[in-house]
Amino acid sequence: MTKFVEGQFDIVVVGAGHAGCEAALACARLGLKTAMLTLNLDSIAFLACNPSIGGTAKGHLVREIDALGGQMAVNADKTAIQMRMLNEGKGEAVQSLRCQCDKNAYHREMKRTLENTENLRILQGECAKILVKDKKACGVETAYGGILEAKAVILATGVYLNAETVTGDYRQKSGPSGFAPANLLTENLMELGFTVRRFKTGTPARLDGRTVDFDRCTAQSGGEVPPFSFLTENCIQNTKECFITYTNKTTHSVILDNLDRSPLYNGNIKSAGPRYCPSIETKVVRFADKERHQIFLEPEGADTDEIYVQGMSSSMPHDIQREMYRSVEGLENCEIMRYAYAIEYDCIDTLDILPTLEFKKIEGIYTAGQINGTSGYEEAAAQGLIAGINAAFKIMNRPPLILGRDEAYTGVLIDDIVTKGTEEPYRMMTSRAEYALNLRQDTADFRLTPKIWNTPLLSDERREKFEKRKKSYEEVLSVLNTRAEYAKSVDFGEKYGISGNMHGTTYADLIRRGAKIEDICTYFEILQDSKKDIVKSAETTVRYEGYLSKSRAQIERAKKLEEKLLPKDIDYNKIEGLRLEAREKLERVRPVTLGQAGRISGVNPADITVLMVYMALNK
Repeated sequence: MTKFVEGQFDIVVVGAGHAGCEAALACARLGLKTAMLTLNLDSIAFLACNPSIGGTAKGHLVREIDALGGQMAVNADKTAIQMRMLNEGKGEAVQSLRCQCDKNAYHREMKRTLENTENLRILQGECAKILVKDKKACGVETAYGGILEAKAVILATGVYLNAETVTGDYRQKSGPSGFAPANLLTENLMELGFTVRRFKTGTPARLDGRTVDFDRCTAQSGGEVPPFSFLTENCIQNTKECFITYTNKTTHSVILDNLDRSPLYNGNIKSAGPRYCPSIETKVVRFADKERHQIFLEPEGADTDEIYVQGMSSSMPHDIQREMYRSVEGLENCEIMRYAYAIEYDCIDTLDILPTLEFKKIEGIYTAGQINGTSGYEEAAAQGLIAGINAAFKIMNRPPLILGRDEAYTGVLIDDIVTKGTEEPYRMMTSRAEYALNLRQDTADFRLTPKIWNTPLLSDERREKFEKRKKSYEEVLSVLNTRAEYAKSVDFGEKYGISGNMHGTTYADLIRRGAKIEDICTYFEILQDSKKDIVKSAETTVRYEGYLSKSRAQIERAKKLEEKLLPKDIDYNKIEGLRLEAREKLERVRPVTLGQAGRISGVNPADITVLMVYMALNK
């Protein structure tokens, strides 16, 4: 095969899923000449599974991506057909936005954005090899012999590496939704020193909405909630409804009677799947005492009748799927347009990468998304953005962007995968964050936008809107901290059951005593012209100030460990007092800081004390 130079770039991004799009946009917006290599232009930002963005903890990630100048939130707002807030009945820390998107429109909008971004070239082709010279990445080679020279390479290959779809006893070399897999790169990754393993995920069937009896299901409407992006001015117009139905004893019998035909139970699938998003077969087996499981029927777009059946992913044979779906109320006469399938793919062990998402063994190779063993569009996009920023910053001789666990869910996500690794597809959850109250989605811009302040990622529009929003927020807090009129405070307390001495009482005091902000604003006629989301955010800050103050103290104590850098050449095997397990784990992970060392599974507080003594003696 004749080889030729396709082009010279600063950075090459391999893959155009959600990680690849964010990585390529970040690099190009930072002024670096960037190439994005993808197997198929039609798969750019493809919503291969659920046509939705956000959800519990995932909505937080989307807000953080937006606060750092990413694109996912903007794209979701543009293509939304329904938006609602999850966990509204719970505390503000776990409330998350979720957007049902138009699947095809999402792809088109992101492709249009990429095509209109300066410094970015999009190229269709398969990456066959990463080129390395003197332990540094210097480009990639395509299956067609094209050489894309570069100073850094970002791998965002999604679930395409050696991908195989599985349905019943039928196994096919294929990426999601019939797209071609990437068959050439895995062997090269192993040659470069990556530890490669095999994961699996799956997707449910898509039904013809015209054959679904929605009258027998419960409608789930959108709400009047703020958009994802801090750039979007108005609330999203909800144009479509989702619906809820349930499996039943018949559904479960169909599944249990045919487990011998399920690839998950007959040995045809051996790779690790996502624990927190199991197939319907796994749910029925694992929760044998549960009489029914909730199923969500979600539209795939405004221009199609396809319905996504969330909660019923499967790899059963087609005849069993047909019987299984038709046993569900409202789906008795449903016609399947696309059958469910499982997909197995290659990914890497993330203990091989640094907190910057750079490969430890070869400089200039970064990884992001499902190649890192994570699941979900949002997790992928967050990693892609950070990988893109750090690859660009390294070329620009700027310090890397490493977000702390106290600063962002993105920080929790990346710290988890590079410190603890993952033996199954990793999914972000609010319970993973020890400082969840500090990481509310409504404060993402206040926490993170200053981190891109002196970079081209901060557009003039974003800077202007950030400053306006922060000023409004501070003005609302100022009003809430002013004293309320005594006589009216007494009357208010009697009317709304708020006890306590009203002398010198501020509106913030009333909130802390349990008063609702809506009642305060109406009764005292304050903040009438302030935006609802700003007022709500300020109220939450006031209401939980005591908890936030305690959390800040914990964060300050933890930072002392995070600031203690471990020597790059430290030999843990020669440190007396370290347990054997701790030595092995520390050598494998090679933590950057003492704080990171303390979060490694198998390293206990006594081991950290030994490390602290060692560092003190070897200054």
